[in-house]
Amino acid sequence: MPIWSWGAGASKIKQADLKRQQANVRIELRAAPPAADLRSFYDETGTLRAQLELLSQTAELASDSLRLTTLRYQAGEATVLEVVDAQNTLTQSRNAYDDGQVRFQVALANLQTLTGRF
Repeated sequence: MPIWSWGAGASKIKQADLKRQQANVRIELRAAPPAADLRSFYDETGTLRAQLELLSQTAELASDSLRLTTLRYQAGEATVLEVVDAQNTLTQSRNAYDDGQVRFQVALANLQTLTGRF
């Protein structure tokens, strides 16, 4: 048994302490991204909900526009091109609304991944 270890024992204690600190830092870093992601997903979900309401209103307006344009066409005051344009606008607004619903559901699923179902 050596009497003088040239600091090997102190070095092993220091290494163990550094490994413990490194493990604590890794644990903290693993916990930090979900907390940041939670706020980001929450904000994104709120933004998409507001956007979904606007897209819904746009689809309703496009539907009313098509109805009015069709009535004008039946009265002989509009051309068939105006009716087709109104139909295209309605289709595009409905597609945008459907895309918005998908984006909202994905954001909601991301949020629920971190928080659980609510």
